[in-house]
Amino acid sequence: MRPRVIEPGLPRWDPGTERYRLAGLGALILRLEAGDHLDIIDREGRQACELACFNAATMAPELGALGLRGGTSSPGINAVLAGQPAGYGHGADEIRQLRQQLAHWRVPKGVEAAARVLDGVTYPGERITLTADRAVIVVLHALRAGAGEMSPEEQNPATDLSVIVRRAQVTPLTAPPLPAPLGELVAEYRVDRCTALSYEVKAGQFIQIIDVAGRQCSDFVAFDARQLALGRERGIDMTTTRTMLGAIYPGPGLASKFFDVDMQALAEVVRDTCGRHDTFGLACTLRFYEDAGYPGHPSCSENLSFALERFGLEKRPGWQAVNLFYNTGVNAANAIFLDDPWSRPGDYVLMKALQDLVCGSTACPDDIDATNAWNPTDIHVRIYDAKNDFSRAMAYRMTADSEPRLTRETGFHPRTSALTRNFTEYRGFWLPNRFNNAGPTAEYWAAREAAAVMDLSPLRKFEVLGADAEDLLQIACTRNIRKLADGQVVYTAMCYEHGGMVDDGTVFRMGPDRYRWIGGDEFGGKWLRDLAEKRGLKQVWVKSATDQLHNIALQGPESREILKEIIWTPPARPRVDEIGWFHFTIGRIGDYNGVAVVVSRTGYSGELGYEIFCHPKDAPAVWDAVWQAGAPRGMLPLGLEALDILRIEAGLVFANYEFNDQTDPFEAGIGFTVALKGNEEFVGRDAIIRRKEHPQRVLVGLEIAAKQAVSHGDCVHLGRAQVGVVTSGCISPILGKNIALCRMDVTYAAIGTEVEVGKIDGQQKRLPARVVHFPFYDPEKLKPRS
Repeated sequence: MRPRVIEPGLPRWDPGTERYRLAGLGALILRLEAGDHLDIIDREGRQACELACFNAATMAPELGALGLRGGTSSPGINAVLAGQPAGYGHGADEIRQLRQQLAHWRVPKGVEAAARVLDGVTYPGERITLTADRAVIVVLHALRAGAGEMSPEEQNPATDLSVIVRRAQVTPLTAPPLPAPLGELVAEYRVDRCTALSYEVKAGQFIQIIDVAGRQCSDFVAFDARQLALGRERGIDMTTTRTMLGAIYPGPGLASKFFDVDMQALAEVVRDTCGRHDTFGLACTLRFYEDAGYPGHPSCSENLSFALERFGLEKRPGWQAVNLFYNTGVNAANAIFLDDPWSRPGDYVLMKALQDLVCGSTACPDDIDATNAWNPTDIHVRIYDAKNDFSRAMAYRMTADSEPRLTRETGFHPRTSALTRNFTEYRGFWLPNRFNNAGPTAEYWAAREAAAVMDLSPLRKFEVLGADAEDLLQIACTRNIRKLADGQVVYTAMCYEHGGMVDDGTVFRMGPDRYRWIGGDEFGGKWLRDLAEKRGLKQVWVKSATDQLHNIALQGPESREILKEIIWTPPARPRVDEIGWFHFTIGRIGDYNGVAVVVSRTGYSGELGYEIFCHPKDAPAVWDAVWQAGAPRGMLPLGLEALDILRIEAGLVFANYEFNDQTDPFEAGIGFTVALKGNEEFVGRDAIIRRKEHPQRVLVGLEIAAKQAVSHGDCVHLGRAQVGVVTSGCISPILGKNIALCRMDVTYAAIGTEVEVGKIDGQQKRLPARVVHFPFYDPEKLKPRS
C-alpha cells in the first residue's frame, strides 16, 4: 500500500457524523431525530455520564426514547438544567452559551429522574451507543464521583467524555456546519469562495471571521468610517501596527491592536484560535497571477476594489491587508515562504471595533499554490452586539488532533489581575509576567531575601490510580518509584524509547496504589495512558485533574514562618515546619474547618519554598491567607520574568529550552534523576545507557565577560566553529554576573574552557565567556534543604 500523508490537524469531514467534547463537570445539549445514534466514549476511564432526555415537541421527560430507565434525581444534572453548572471551568462564555441553548430548546429547569451510563469501573475507550426512536432533546453531564467539589487530597476528578452523533438522515452539505454563535448577533455574512464583500461595524461591536472548512485564507481591511466621511482614508496599516507592537501581528493580550498611519487604534484582537497569520504581503493581485501564467485569474485585490467601491474607496491594483490564516514566515535567506494554513474547520479570529469601521473580507481565490491548501473555500463573518462580553483567549491543543481549548483564567486570577494587567498565555492559561509597582527586580529580591508568591496553576496534574499504578510509573519514570513512601515527592524525568525526554515533573505518593503526577505538558497524561495500554496494565487509571487542582508557590527564606501561621494539620500529619524536602502534608487554612490544601516542600526558585494546592473555587481564600501573613514579612507577588532569573541562577531546567524530545536527562543536566541501578524497567533505559557512555553534548554553565544579555538560541563558538548553543541566560542580580546555561559539545565542556557567544550573525560580534560550574547560586542546595 502506498504511504499516505498524515494530517491529524484536519480530520476527514463526514457530513453524517458530528463530534463533541463533553468536559469534565460540563454539559452538552443536542437534538436527536428518530434513528440517530449517540455514542458516548469514556476517554480516561471511571467517568460516568448523566443524561436527561425530553420529547422535542412537548419537552416532557422521555428517557425511554433512548432505551433508558430513570434513576434518582441528580443535583448535577439539575444544576445544569437550571443554568448553574457546578465546578471550575465554567467561565462566563460557557455559562452564557449553556443558558442560550436551554432557552432555545425550552428545556425544563429540573427533572425528577435522570439516567446514568458508563457508571462504575470503566476503562479508557469504553463506549455506549444509544439510539433515539423519536425526536428528542438530550442533555448530557460529565459528573464527578463523590459529593461536592474535589478536595485536593482526593483523587476522583471529573474528566472529559467524547460524544459522537451519527445521523440517520444525512442532509447534503458542501461544507462543515458552522460553530454556534458566540453571543447575540447583529448580522452575519457568507463570503463565497473566490469573492469579497464589504460591511459596516459600529464602535464596540465584535467581528468574527470564521474559516468554514479549514485552511482557507481571508484578507481583512478596515477603515475609520468618520475619517472616510471627511474624505480621508485611514485604514489598518501593518507597518505602523508592527512598529507599535514590536510584533509581526497582534494577538489576544497586551499587544492586541491594529493601528492606522496616525497611530490610532482601529480594532483589537480578542480571540484567535489559529495563531498563524501574515502582515507582510499585499492581498493577492492580478499581476501575481499574470506573472505565474494565469491571466484573468480572480484576485483578492480586485475583489476588494469592487466590494469597497460603494464606500467611496478608490480602486487599487494591490491592497494592504491583514492576511488572516496565511501561513507565511521568513527563512534564513530573508525570503518569505508560505505553506498550507494552520487553520482547522471552524477556527476564527474575533476582533472588537474601536471606531466605527468600514470593513472588507475576502475568501482568497488562490488555487495555484499552497496558500489555501490548493482548494479555495468559503469564509463566514459574524457581527456581535457591543453588549457582549467575550473572554480574551487563544486556542490551546494538547496534540494536533485535539479539540481546542480557549485560554483560561486560573483560580487565583481574581487576585493577580487586581495587581497587574501584564499577562501572557502559558500552556492554555493566563499568567502574570510582572506586577505593578514592583517589577521583576523587586520581585526577585523578595524571593531571595524574604518571600514571593507566584501562580503555577498551569502545571498539569494527573491522578494515577489502581493496583498497577506503581508498575506504570516505574516503567514511565527514570526514578525508582518503588522506593517512594507515603507523603514523599520525587523529581523525575519521563523518556521515549530513544532516550529523548517526554517531560520532567514530580510524583507524589498519596497512598498505596495512589499517585499524583505533576508535569509541564498535558501530553504526559496521554503518554501514560498509551503506555499502560501498550504494556497490558489493566488496573490503572490516569485521570486529568488540572481543572480540579490549582496551586501557588511560596518561595523564600520567610516562607516557612508564613505558612506556620496559616496551615492547620491534623495530628496524624506533619506540621509545615516538620515537612522534609520533597515531602508533603495535607491540611487546612486556619483551622479544622478551613479550606482544604495539600502543601509540598518543593519549588522552582533555589530557595526554601513550598507549593500549596487547592480547588480553584478556594484559590482566592488561599491567596488572601498567604497574603495577609506574608505582607508584613516583605512578601511580594512574583511573575514569570523574575521566576526565570531565579531558576537560571539555580540551574533548574525548562522544557524546550534545556530539554526536549531529542535531549536525554544526562544531556539536559538532570542525570541525577536516572536510577540506572534502582530502576531496570523504565522506557528508554537502554538508549540512555548508550548515550551516557558516548555523550556528544552536555549542559554547562557560562559566565560572559560582557554586560550584553545572552538568550535562548545564541550560538557559542570556539574560533569559527560553533560548539554549543545557549539554552537560557540572564544578568544575575545577586552574583552581579552575566550567566547562561549552554548545551555544549563535550570536547569543550571542561571547567575553565574559554569560548565566545556569537551575536548579530554569530560571526560579526563575539562576547567572551568561560565554562563554569552550575548551579550558579547555592550549588550545594543548602537553602531549599534548610
